[in-house]
Amino acid sequence: MIPFRFIHAADLHLDSPFAGLSGVPEPVQKLLRGSTFAALDNFTELAIREKADFVLIAGDVYDSADRSLRAQLRFHRAMKRLAENGISAFVVHGNHDPLDGREAKLAWPSGVHVFKAGELERVPVVVAGRGHVADIQGISYPTAAVRERYALRFDRGRPGPYQIGLLHANVDGSPEHADYAPCSLGELAASGLDYWALGHVHTRQVLSEGPWVVYPGNIQGRSIRETEAKGCYVVGVDETGSASLHFQALDAVRWQSCQVSIADCSTEQELKEALERAVEDARAAAEGRPSVLRIVLSGRGKLHGRLQGGFARDLAEELRRSELERWEFADNAGGLEEGVPLVWLEKLSVRTGIAADREALLQSEGFLGELLRLAAELEKEPQALQEFAGDWLEPLLTHQRAGALMRRTGLAPDAGQEPGFETETAAELLKQASEWLLDHLLDEEEGA
Repeated sequence: MIPFRFIHAADLHLDSPFAGLSGVPEPVQKLLRGSTFAALDNFTELAIREKADFVLIAGDVYDSADRSLRAQLRFHRAMKRLAENGISAFVVHGNHDPLDGREAKLAWPSGVHVFKAGELERVPVVVAGRGHVADIQGISYPTAAVRERYALRFDRGRPGPYQIGLLHANVDGSPEHADYAPCSLGELAASGLDYWALGHVHTRQVLSEGPWVVYPGNIQGRSIRETEAKGCYVVGVDETGSASLHFQALDAVRWQSCQVSIADCSTEQELKEALERAVEDARAAAEGRPSVLRIVLSGRGKLHGRLQGGFARDLAEELRRSELERWEFADNAGGLEEGVPLVWLEKLSVRTGIAADREALLQSEGFLGELLRLAAELEKEPQALQEFAGDWLEPLLTHQRAGALMRRTGLAPDAGQEPGFETETAAELLKQASEWLLDHLLDEEEGA
């Protein structure tokens, strides 16, 4: 077998609107809105630097079916740059950018192959000077909601070179994503292909090594739900047909989250310093790139009551003001490239509790103990918790303002998505409610 190298990426979501940026300063908005394009540039530079023979893009190149002209032009420019460096590109479209969407009439450079809608194609990869190195099978989405098991159409066919499947799909019903082009790991293995280049799931994961079944994740995080490094896999195939994978970060802005406990903070100054340390830790973890950080204040301590007023809001505003001033100064001084990347505080969440023995209260008699026991039981039963949340929260969705607020803050699914509340969301709401009750009812009981 002829050795070769390729890059597997997916879910570029070019020109993502980054909803929820109201109130964010213009420089930060500009940074976020340009991040998907910056990640695309990083992808292009990586392919050239690694001397890849070809690249695979497994769907959702654009963020919506009505793809912006700017996104199309930037992607076209990237493909042209790859072609100028002798790198072929193979692309399928997914549920966000199906081929029935609005599309500009652009002439693709030689070496770019966009797979047809709803029709499996097998395309040979021929590398100059080395010959036929691989076959790529792929299929694009004709419409947004594809329920057919596209993976069943793929097969190895006659003996030949390395076989790659390029597909936007949900393997074994990943609950975090819509069940489009569903398939099972067993079905993928039965196809006889050597490498499945998948897209759709934004968390990178290698589901199998024999054959390789790989999700590279998206190349740029777009919300606090998409934390840590985002990028692609560089794949090398040797003369024996064995593949080796190396993850390469491409994200231009990194989303992060952390917790800061108030348990060891006796004063407001100590808490302020703890938050500043969290910001610096995030700056170091971002590996030289700007980042967006959510800090969750947790634990039990004497500052809990202080945080129930406007103090937490004031702390957050001061952290943002200080960071923005530092970043703008570094930018004007040309110092951004010298280790002073922005860390923008997306949110400071307060999930603290009063300094109380919760375990003792769980065993206590009376109304408070009964409420805490009920909450503890619901936490252990995800199905019961979801039903409880549905009974009490879903009626709010019919209220125009309350429903809009819940969807905007991520507490409820967007219109058109499956109804119901995620277990994680319901559990967090339950925890916050029980802490609120503990705070208020304990004060009442102690004062009685």
